[in-house]
Formats: sequence, C-alpha cells, structure tokens
Amino acid sequence: MSEKRPTLTRERVLEGAVTLADEIGIEALTIRRLAEALETKPMTIYYHVPSKDDIVDGMVEIVFAEIERPGPDEDWRQAIRNRCVSARQVLRRHPWAAPLMESRTSPGPANLGHHEAVLSCLRRGGMSWQMTAHAYAVLDSFVYGFAFQEATLPAYDSGGFPEAAREIGAGFDAEAYPHLIGLMSNHVFQPGYDFGISFEFGLDLILDGLERAAG
Repeated sequence: MSEKRPTLTRERVLEGAVTLADEIGIEALTIRRLAEALETKPMTIYYHVPSKDDIVDGMVEIVFAEIERPGPDEDWRQAIRNRCVSARQVLRRHPWAAPLMESRTSPGPANLGHHEAVLSCLRRGGMSWQMTAHAYAVLDSFVYGFAFQEATLPAYDSGGFPEAAREIGAGFDAEAYPHLIGLMSNHVFQPGYDFGISFEFGLDLILDGLERAAG
C-alpha cells in the first residue's frame, strides 16, 4: 500500500514554492514545476493560491517571518543591528528574495508587522520622522544590496569564490590594473578570506552615523 501524501493546503503550497525557489531560483519557478514538486496538478495549486503573484506574496511573507524583529524593550541600536544581521542570514538562505522584499503591492501581516517593528525601534532611538525615513532607506539599501551581491558572486555559496576570483584575474594586466591585482593578491587570495566579513563592518559604520545624526 502506497504512503498517503499530506493534504495539500495553502501553507504547504507556499512552503513548497519557497523550497523550490531556493533550489532553482524565482525566474524558473512556474506553476507546473511547483505542481510537479508537490506531486499534484497545476489546477490543484490554483485552488489553494489563485495566481503566481499570490504565491510570490506568500513566499515573501514567509521570508519576512523568518527575520528577527526588533523587540520593544531592547536598546534601539543593538535591536536594529540584530535585525539586519538576521535579515542577511535569511536572505542567504533565500537568495531569490532580496529584489522582491519591498516590491509587493499587497503586503501581508508578516511584512507589515516587520516594518512596524523597525519603525518603532528607530523612533525609540530618538529619530525624527524624516531621520527615521533616511535610516530605514539606508539600512535596507545596504542589507538588500549586500545580499544581492553575495547571491551573484561566482561560486560564493560553495566557498570557492577566492579560487573563482583567481581564475578570473589570471589574465589581468598587472600594469593596467595594479590596484585590482593588489587587492586580490593581498586580501582576496589570503587564507580565510570571506567577502561576508565586510557586512558587519559596513553595518556598524552606518549605525555609527545614524547614532550621531540622531543625537
């Protein structure tokens, strides 16, 4: 007797879509491929989630729900730092998500609740409404931009980025590009190099600046 498959629900469709997008990317995600992954038919998917846009909205909700929100009683700077570090970690798990996080026209409760918590935290840090808007824009531009760059670096997830960079740079003219060669030789090719260490360095620079501006 064959094992009975779990009952298909909206939640299972969305979780399956996130898992599939993690494997093949958002561009390759189609209703047909999702149906195959869930061992069902495309029309059954549409019964639970009426369109691909609705699926993407739900996927973004799942990603927002995974990001740590600033708590109401935490120091604002530490809470925002924790949130940004968490966001980067979540976006590394879901590399397709960064360009979609702020693009949804029908945001759900996880999306809205996350934004409300961040705004509340920045206001608690003594920022004016204008300063709050600047802070949120700069922080998210940095977080999403860094996540996008990590997702597109060659062989980054496999830990092979330095070797890939070595192959790419092997044909560079040292006289024409001395600083590029210097950076690669003296930093990128060194043991233990990790592009990601620049994230918290940059984040602290931004938080230092915001703290001074708010003060």
